[in-house]
Amino acid sequence: MKVRIYIILILVFAFVSCNEDSKIEQEIAKIEMNFEVERFDKAFFEAKSQDLQNLKNQYPFFFSSDPDSFWIEKMKDSLQRELLKEVQHEYPDFNTSKTEIQSLFQHLKYYDKSFSIPRVITLTNDVAYRDKTFVNDSIVLIALDNYLGAQHDFYQNIPMYIAENMKKSQIVSDVANGYATKYLFQSTKRTLLDEMIYHGKLLYFKDVMIPFKTDADKIGYSEAQVKWAEANESQIWSYFIEKELLYSTDSKLPGRFISDAPFSKFYLELDNESPGRLGQYLGWQIVRAYAKNTGDDVMKIMQLGSEEIFNKSKFKPKK
Repeated sequence: MKVRIYIILILVFAFVSCNEDSKIEQEIAKIEMNFEVERFDKAFFEAKSQDLQNLKNQYPFFFSSDPDSFWIEKMKDSLQRELLKEVQHEYPDFNTSKTEIQSLFQHLKYYDKSFSIPRVITLTNDVAYRDKTFVNDSIVLIALDNYLGAQHDFYQNIPMYIAENMKKSQIVSDVANGYATKYLFQSTKRTLLDEMIYHGKLLYFKDVMIPFKTDADKIGYSEAQVKWAEANESQIWSYFIEKELLYSTDSKLPGRFISDAPFSKFYLELDNESPGRLGQYLGWQIVRAYAKNTGDDVMKIMQLGSEEIFNKSKFKPKK
């Protein structure tokens, strides 16, 4: 009898919680958030030499002290033309991504009343894939030549585990990550646990700000990799505990479990089956557990230290 009552209480709590989340999302959807996406990439592609000064007036931050002749040559450069042409082909419009970014901005405004709409500008950056987006208080830059799809010819010399996330569905996730780093505070990252919680907070921020995206999109995994991480969560956690890795300051550990990599490095047979960055994944689950147990606001969570989050999370891996 007690078991039945316990199950009923869990179901009631889950229903109330989902209903509350739904009400919040309805409120967020009502927030006005009007902006235009400025297609600098398109403007540069279509520009003639006589249009250069106008472009410089509109986008002074894109132009260095190089003479006009440098930029006019760049307009004519065959490689630049090919790059810009491919971007225009893949992005004749930006409507889908704009809708997702608009929803991100609505969520940001709901949780941070001081948030103001930035300029959103698309461009190309010669496939500098480590700088796909840039975010600050007044501007969001999105380099579209980094989102042409994993199999694009431009990416043939880029490691596949990186190229796999060079696709349209990652745009809003990358922009959200840029905002997450702005809101996040963590005084130290000495131990593996510090690194795990740091990245866990970035991922939990995405849970709240882009709830319409899948877990795979948020962390940059395939659906199969997410399922692998979920299925092996308990074993991964046991490995970290048995090897006493959580509080280790070994400088090699971030490279094994946090940084971008084709797989995580347990030095076991399962390595080649595993996705990279499993330390980030586990940190995410810890922060999720903390949020569920405490009910703390996302903005508060972003400011907390790793020890407090870990101790109060009462984290238990899925079995």
